Amino acid sequence: MSKVKTDSIEKKLMRSIEAGQWTSVKDLKTYKKHLRLSAVKTMLKDRRMNIRIAKRDLDMLKAKALEHGIPYQTLVSSILHKFVTGKLKETI
Repeated sequence: MSKVKTDSIEKKLMRSIEAGQWTSVKDLKTYKKHLRLSAVKTMLKDRRMNIRIAKRDLDMLKAKALEHGIPYQTLVSSILHKFVTGKLKETI
């Protein structure tokens, strides 16, 4: 039988679980409902935006999206969302 390989992050998570550092959610049904609603709201795209972009930049976006296996519009939307929520920071 082959042993499953784990990386350092997975090993750290396993140690924290084994050390009892995790606790169960008190009301799992309500918590799942809350997470499901949050996911729906996050994925809801109810506005359209048209922009002009250089062909070279669009081609690079399409290539990156292809690497990730997602449509390029989804990639652009994700990048914009991360930027406006502060999860994507500009580096100088």
